[in-house]
Amino acid sequence: MIRNKSNFALLVTAQTLPALLFLALGLPAQQAPSPSAAKQEALKRVLEAPPPVQPIPYSHKKHLAMGLTCDLCHTNPEPGILMKFPETATCMSCHAMVAKDKPAIRKLAEYAKTKNPIPWVRVYVVLPGVIWNHRAHLQAGMKCEMCHGQVDQLEAMARVTGVTAMFGCIDCHEKHNARTACVTCHKN
Repeated sequence: MIRNKSNFALLVTAQTLPALLFLALGLPAQQAPSPSAAKQEALKRVLEAPPPVQPIPYSHKKHLAMGLTCDLCHTNPEPGILMKFPETATCMSCHAMVAKDKPAIRKLAEYAKTKNPIPWVRVYVVLPGVIWNHRAHLQAGMKCEMCHGQVDQLEAMARVTGVTAMFGCIDCHEKHNARTACVTCHKN
């Protein structure tokens, strides 16, 4: 029951006045973004981060152009969750002779000499609470570039896909007829 009709009239007028102005002036009402536009906006936010500064500059573009493959440098030890960064010995198998006088390679050689791993900064990070396994995806026929983009075109590794964002996972699972139930990727 309305006790004060004048307050109700003011409330109704205050709430409806903007809508009436839009109608009277022929202005378009603000619409919610389409699902596609919302996905594009989310992807834009994910990709806005610049490439992280790495301890040693590394060009995937240059190395892959020489015929190296992802699995030559990035191994997938048990239980298959993470792809590992290459051992310094792997890098030094070429760089003991190639470009050995460059400052970055001298720094690489120092890591190898001290047997310290290079403290690479991960570009794609799986969020806490997400169940993830590279091996399961590789065994399902996924290729590295399907998730990480055209790495062979990158001078500095950067996030070029939304693969670690939930919309990226769901979108890919839908495209490949994989399960999209919450428990597929999240712990109970």
